[in-house]
Amino acid sequence: MTPERLQRINTMLDKRQPDLTVCMEGVHKTHNLAAVVRTCDAVGVSDVHAVWKSEEAEVRGGSAAGSQNWIDVHNYHQTAEAIAALKAQGMQVLVTNLSDTAVDYREVDYTKPTAIILGQEKFGASQAALDLADQDIVIPMVGMVQSLNVSVACSVVLYEAQRQRQMAGMYDTPRLSNERRQRTLFEGGHPIFAEACQRKGLPYPEIDIEGQIIADDDWWQKMQMNKKAWQHIDD
Repeated sequence: MTPERLQRINTMLDKRQPDLTVCMEGVHKTHNLAAVVRTCDAVGVSDVHAVWKSEEAEVRGGSAAGSQNWIDVHNYHQTAEAIAALKAQGMQVLVTNLSDTAVDYREVDYTKPTAIILGQEKFGASQAALDLADQDIVIPMVGMVQSLNVSVACSVVLYEAQRQRQMAGMYDTPRLSNERRQRTLFEGGHPIFAEACQRKGLPYPEIDIEGQIIADDDWWQKMQMNKKAWQHIDD
């Protein structure tokens, strides 16, 4: 890993907001998820949650044009399961919805741990999402249409969240765990070795401050062998 790439990755990780996330509900078009993931990366969101319409539609690597390499996408098939996972992390759960109880999205305090649920463009949020969310939010519109493209709506809300968090100084101090930082540095800085670790079932090694791999001889030997050849090392 070059010093320039190490600096770029660390600068990105320093701005990550692990307690700000998006949950797309009823995903059936991977290009919509790709657009949302791209915006999340730009704003500093580290995780995206997706409730899939069908197992066949579930995202595959590369659909987010490279952004997914830096974002963890968590997949679900039930909205209630996704919201339970978000609330278990102490997040307020917001859902975009045109209703009498919805508040202007700019009135929400996004400095709190926050998850934003985005419903399908055609049908909107499900009843389950509306029942389980803490608050409906709406993007005011004065034209003939009543909704934006889901990725556009995501961008509008997330950049308000970014604005509030920047004013509160939440981008000034690194907030990502060291474990998450180490994993991202290894996968992003040494992708060939990361793929080999995944294929061989090897643990990720530590990355030092210069971006280099710290590993013992046993790890390096196993990295160069197939699993059948490991036995004489382990015995």
